[in-house]
Amino acid sequence: MADGKKLIPTARLLVTAAIAGAFAGAVVVYASVTLSGNKAPASAPQQVTVAPAAPENTADNAVCAAKTDKAKVVGAAAKGEVAAMLPADPPQSLKGLAFKSPDGKPMTLADHAGKTLLINLWATWCAPCRAEMPALNALQKEKGSDKFEVVAVNVDTGDDEKPKKFLSEIGVDTLALYRDNTLDLFNDLKKRGLALGLPVTLLVDGEGCLLANMNGPAEWSSPDAAKLIEAAMGASD
Repeated sequence: MADGKKLIPTARLLVTAAIAGAFAGAVVVYASVTLSGNKAPASAPQQVTVAPAAPENTADNAVCAAKTDKAKVVGAAAKGEVAAMLPADPPQSLKGLAFKSPDGKPMTLADHAGKTLLINLWATWCAPCRAEMPALNALQKEKGSDKFEVVAVNVDTGDDEKPKKFLSEIGVDTLALYRDNTLDLFNDLKKRGLALGLPVTLLVDGEGCLLANMNGPAEWSSPDAAKLIEAAMGASD
């Protein structure tokens, strides 16, 4: 993609929207940091991935914890536009993450077993989330298959009308509309130390194991993103 046409410029203002509380009208805090590409500035503190194992998923977490080397492979592939993607340390099971399917039925991540997933939490009121949706749509169009899917979960409170209208207006025609209007999903990830604000993106393998995660937007239709997805799919074999 030509530099003049990048959805998220190489030198851009990263705006991360942090959510406080799991209810409508929750307080939103914005923090701005000038970045080059998707790399954190040298003066910024490193993101610490706190990944406590859920007691009810002890066996699943044991399976995932053995995938540290795979997570490191994925982390090593996170360069350029997706350099903020950090390897899970340690990998943990996310099979129990719950949200609604495009037809409005309750589901968990376990329903996507067998697929490598790029899970992205977004909201219509989150400017960087809105900006990266066309790129996520392009990534799904290019890489989507029975082995990979972009699972974009909208976390607007209220009904489905606003996110549906937004996606229609910007021509998103490949991404399915997954939903969680309770903020429970975001708060679950926040408790695990994986979500600092929106957007938040997770790379998960076919067994529901977290391989890598990042906070903030990225250029998902870039060659860097494609290479990252290929590495994740290879690591999941």
